[in-house]
Amino acid sequence: MRLKVGLDSYCLKPLSLTAFQTLDWAARHGAEGVQFSEGASEWRPGRERSFLQTLGRHAREKNLFLEWGGAQHLPLDPFTGRPLDIVAPNRAAAEQAAALGVSVVRSCSSGLMRWRDDSVPTETLLTEMSRSLREQRPMLEDLGVILALETHFEFTTFELLRLFEMCGAAPGEYLGVCLDTMNLLTMLEDPVAATRRILPWVVSTHIKDGGLIPAEEGLMSFTAQAGQGLVDLEKIIFLLTTLKAPINLSLEDHAGSFLIPINDARFMAKFPDLGEDELRSLVQLADKGRRFVEQGRLSILERSRWPEVCETRVEAGLEFVKFLVRKIQ
Repeated sequence: MRLKVGLDSYCLKPLSLTAFQTLDWAARHGAEGVQFSEGASEWRPGRERSFLQTLGRHAREKNLFLEWGGAQHLPLDPFTGRPLDIVAPNRAAAEQAAALGVSVVRSCSSGLMRWRDDSVPTETLLTEMSRSLREQRPMLEDLGVILALETHFEFTTFELLRLFEMCGAAPGEYLGVCLDTMNLLTMLEDPVAATRRILPWVVSTHIKDGGLIPAEEGLMSFTAQAGQGLVDLEKIIFLLTTLKAPINLSLEDHAGSFLIPINDARFMAKFPDLGEDELRSLVQLADKGRRFVEQGRLSILERSRWPEVCETRVEAGLEFVKFLVRKIQ
């Protein structure tokens, strides 16, 4: 079955569109669906079900797929250790998805905790998260929803695999992965190698390109227009075609950069699974990125400039991802 190419609503945040306007924008610009990765909160009190039914009907009329978000997976604040209630928002997001007929809900919680020395240790977060997610399993299964943990700035694919084992989960059950292809760079993972590691668990995507360059303190990762960066999206999409169930490709793009202080031994100690070969490949990729920047083929886009370019860059990105799908399939 052919993979469908859509977009994540976060791409268009500067436009301040309603959910219905986002669907209209997607249809006009050749997208085949929308992932509302942060959910939607436009309904009035007591009108949630009516809103969702109308939204689902609007998507069907335009022949667009829908994906949902708004869930979380960290039951405590990673910077302070303060307990957080993630059961209530996860139930709400799962119920909304079920009302829409959507079987996957994207989950994202905070991030970049390793960049601070006073953050809660990763192993503590994994332990507490596994406890909470195991308790939520009956609720998610009753609603027929998979909680898709994004490869964000919290955990590496190695750690997510350990988490799934701690939760007693298997691929296709109540936990999965929303594969963000660029965030992997920031977490010191080669995007193709990381995709192979986590592949059986992938149930949704953020197809995002990016760059990597040397910096005084180590490396700098940043987003790039799809097709212009260093992430091998073609190989990743090919891997996704090997899954038994078809995966929607949701383009995500935004501006910004992230300093990765690999010259700091304390920082690097927080990535115990990172092997020498993978680190070497990332350093080589950063050298390629440096050459691309010098040649004017690649550059960092400051966050303040995203509103100026978001529409044209997202439209170009959609065309590139659709081109790759045609090429591969």
